[in-house]
Amino acid sequence: MISQEIRILSADDVRAALPMPKAIDAMRHAYAQLSADKAIAPPRQHISTDKGVTLIMPAYLPERSDFGIKVVSVYDDNPNLDLPRITAAVLVLDPATGAPKAFMDGASLTAIRTGAGGGVAADLLARQNAKTVGLFGAGVQARSQLQAVMTVRDIARVNLMSRTEAAAQRLSAEISDWTDAPEVNLVRNSERVVEDADIVICATTSATPLFDGNALKQGTHITAVGTFVPEKREVDTTTIRRSDRIVVDSREACLEEAGDLIIPNAEVDAEIGEIVNGDKPGRASDDEITFFKSVGVAVQDAVAGAAVLAAAEADGLGTVIEMA
Repeated sequence: MISQEIRILSADDVRAALPMPKAIDAMRHAYAQLSADKAIAPPRQHISTDKGVTLIMPAYLPERSDFGIKVVSVYDDNPNLDLPRITAAVLVLDPATGAPKAFMDGASLTAIRTGAGGGVAADLLARQNAKTVGLFGAGVQARSQLQAVMTVRDIARVNLMSRTEAAAQRLSAEISDWTDAPEVNLVRNSERVVEDADIVICATTSATPLFDGNALKQGTHITAVGTFVPEKREVDTTTIRRSDRIVVDSREACLEEAGDLIIPNAEVDAEIGEIVNGDKPGRASDDEITFFKSVGVAVQDAVAGAAVLAAAEADGLGTVIEMA
């Protein structure tokens, strides 16, 4: 009997295997397959406890045999226990046998793939000459979203606002060490974040809108990734009403989960994969305000997990153990 092996990959292994440019390319493929109905991705299951929610997200993409399941938990009280708010694990499966091939840290993969999704949206929807980012949030996802935007646009300045000043200062110091680091301004007024921003990133846990949509200038692109329940939203109705183009990762998922769209009863213009596939247009003019909402979809995890495993096998990352 052939021995069954599984590769165990830490957060550091995942980050080494999936740099942002590679992740952005992977998300283009994931979104394209989803919108072309070439992926099997059942609606994610929510299991709530007294303290948080756990999501179970399977997906299979036959074209490249990407097959995986992610289990992700969101527990808002975890930081008080010196634990991350979001914890996750991803299992990569062999579609020919159903056997597990890899088990990897899911929090790092989620941060990278979600940021990369925002990078795809910025590449397709933000103006080519975008230079200034308005960033709400200073956590893992804010960092990843900014890294992705910097991969697709030459960003010179970031106006950063966080409810925790210490977190904003830490992120600002970290950004200063990045290659081609932009100037970072820590601000306390939400209008200052968005009034001269070419790209606005909302990556917070806020249940209520972060800024007044009237402060947005023409030509701005907004990405919102922080909320995924119907009763919470990071952007106000004015922002939605002013948006010339509303784009989502998944119509089905966003119209069920995204309060940013559900509360104002917004109409979705396109899935991002439809734009990738050329079935729907992206930005039509420099004056348009564009809005991208992502609640996260399982195809992102399956494709990202497969990419991580391929790189890990090539570079000898992780620890291989025998299961049987």
